[in-house]
Amino acid sequence: MSVIKLDATDLRILSAVQTHGRLSKTALAEKVNLSATPCWTRLIRLEKAGIISGYHAEIAFGKIANVATVMLEISLKQHRYEDFERFEKRIGQIDEIVECIATGGGIDYIMKLIVPSIQAYQVLIDNLLIEDIGIDRFYTYIVTREVKSIKRKLIDL
Repeated sequence: MSVIKLDATDLRILSAVQTHGRLSKTALAEKVNLSATPCWTRLIRLEKAGIISGYHAEIAFGKIANVATVMLEISLKQHRYEDFERFEKRIGQIDEIVECIATGGGIDYIMKLIVPSIQAYQVLIDNLLIEDIGIDRFYTYIVTREVKSIKRKLIDL
């Protein structure tokens, strides 16, 4: 994978869209301190290069429903390619799992789940164990409060 060279203006554009999401051509140009057309041309180039992979809204689920957030660590019984593939395919089908990362070391996966209740989480994990998708051990952590959450913060590269 080749690294795409970015200049200071590109980084300002990325920072602006990361902070504010989709902006009008004029609003983005003002935030970046560049005229509208060249700014927009650069934005399109960044999108086409895949550097900007999408725009999204962060939803405060707790404001619209009573939910529980659960963090889950999982280790698989076997570590063959097909075991990881089977597990990841099934996890990708579960809406309550909002984040899943594969890790190196003693734990294979760390996941974030948003569920209607702890009981709903227990039913979900019981069903995964019944399905036998290769789970050896799992550790559950109930989130009591979110201290800090920054999604993909642009840092000095």
